[in-house]
Amino acid sequence: MSFEETYLNDNILDALYDMHFDEMTPIQERCIPEILDGRDLIGVAQTGTGKTAAYLLPILSMLDDGGFQKDAVNCIVMSPTRELAQQIDQAMQGFGYYLDGISSVAVYGGNDGTRFDQEMKGLKMGADVIIATPGRLLSHIRMGHVDLSRLSFFVLDEADRMLDMGFSDDILSIAKLLPQNHQTIMFSATMPNKIQDLARTLLNNPVEVKIAVSKPAEKIQQSAYVCYEPQKLGIIRHLFKTGELQRVIIFSGKKDKVKDITRELQRMHINCAPMHSDLSQAERDDVMYRFKAGQVDVLVATDIVSRGIDIDDILMVINYDVPHDAEDYVHRIGRTARAQRDGVAITFVSDQDMRYFADIERFLERDILKNPLPEGLGEGPEFKAIAPRKSTRGRGGRGRSGKSQRTHSTRSSHQEPKEGQPATRKKRHRGGHHHRKNGHQATPPSPSV
Repeated sequence: MSFEETYLNDNILDALYDMHFDEMTPIQERCIPEILDGRDLIGVAQTGTGKTAAYLLPILSMLDDGGFQKDAVNCIVMSPTRELAQQIDQAMQGFGYYLDGISSVAVYGGNDGTRFDQEMKGLKMGADVIIATPGRLLSHIRMGHVDLSRLSFFVLDEADRMLDMGFSDDILSIAKLLPQNHQTIMFSATMPNKIQDLARTLLNNPVEVKIAVSKPAEKIQQSAYVCYEPQKLGIIRHLFKTGELQRVIIFSGKKDKVKDITRELQRMHINCAPMHSDLSQAERDDVMYRFKAGQVDVLVATDIVSRGIDIDDILMVINYDVPHDAEDYVHRIGRTARAQRDGVAITFVSDQDMRYFADIERFLERDILKNPLPEGLGEGPEFKAIAPRKSTRGRGGRGRSGKSQRTHSTRSSHQEPKEGQPATRKKRHRGGHHHRKNGHQATPPSPSV
């Protein structure tokens, strides 16, 4: 289905034309009409399916059509990490290039006091759309820099990651400040109990859209080492003993392990850098810049970079720990074998993580090759394909009680196409240079946003 077949307005369609966006992805095709019709929505889709556009495009189209308060914050987009917030902000600039009256500001923190002052000024000047990490937005709210009492759209992107990172209380605190009749849109890569509970709390009679998680690319050579925890650093030393490995990401679920692995690699004179939440925003930006530019060979990271980071030339991914969710495994190893390249994914499976790895193999419907341990490390545990865990997921439920049903002015999906709308859009010719209210210059986002 093409974007031309939706009821996105002409200014949005012009921007999509400029970016050479023609056909919608499955998540966009199913979400955009529902959001335009004013429905609360929960979308379950992995990174790279186009979910950012699935919510930004209809929201920006509706804001540009009018009918919203000009002096109010009309939309909040919540992001778990600064990196994702930056990417959403970049997508906002591209999609909103022709929207003269729609402004935005990104609020994602860091330890730079100058940046906080800039955010404060942007908020006080007024912004239709705020893209924010939860803690930073709460700081501005508590200091009186932003009023959410007239908000129309509340978006939670990568909600499962936000809960994993401990932002549940922050999200609920922000939600209590919102008016009753706002539209809530939630996206998550997975649907565990805690996400279902959050959805029941925040959403009103939502539409649920689920896009099946893709299996890892066939070009990824997957294997594992079954080992005890103390043997993992020995395997790292074995893998890097030649010093020739480049374009590698090592994932660990804990930042303390990231620091330990980085120190071990540095002792081996491996050109590496860590990425975790203890780093300042400036430090994280610098690490990502140097890694993308090839100035760093090995990035040692928590799951902060497992989703939403656009790097196409990763040759190897090492899972120092087994992810506790099969879909998180897919996200991690999906950093390699992109753009028609080959890739390698190696996972260290301790005796404590066998159940999780067995779950991953069942999800993939295949056995992953188990490598023998390097010489000198001794014997590892015997791998046992432990039976799957029993599901304890809830059975769903009604929307939050006491919340009134909204009355929406909707576009019916059965309406005839707009009169005079061409089958193929011709780009408008606009005189002079285009400026937006917030002063940003548009940078086209990736088609997969």
